[in-house]
Amino acid sequence: MNAVVLDKAALCTLIPHAGDMCLLDAVLAWDDENIRCRSTSHGLPDHPLHRADGTLGASHLLEYAAQAAAVHGGLLAAAENALPTPGYLVATRRLQLHARRIDDLPGDLDIAAHRLFAGPGGWIYEFEVAQADTQLAAGQFTIAHLESDSEEPQA
Repeated sequence: MNAVVLDKAALCTLIPHAGDMCLLDAVLAWDDENIRCRSTSHGLPDHPLHRADGTLGASHLLEYAAQAAAVHGGLLAAAENALPTPGYLVATRRLQLHARRIDDLPGDLDIAAHRLFAGPGGWIYEFEVAQADTQLAAGQFTIAHLESDSEEPQA
């Protein structure tokens, strides 16, 4: 992987998530098939995904991984001087969660995503989210896309 570091401001230009909903802090490395990102937002007391009781569950790590994949798609499009194609998370497989909550974990999250498949209808990624050497979540997800916002999704 290329060690290309992008800060939060740069990576947020690649995805539709704005403000606090851009959960990632940096892209540490990426290539045609992989991306590795870092985040510290899980510890924010005003995190946009907090539940009513003020905690942030480990299931939210899927959103961190999906945003990494979205940034990856944006970087690939930019490398081809193209606009990124909007994507929609449509399926998750083999989701493993090894923590109950993440808002009380100290330190950075390391988010890695590997693109397994890319086709005209979307992408399939496998991912892992870890802190230090401890895996917090892993799995696979499918992102479907439309060629433009004016088209209807196809079954």
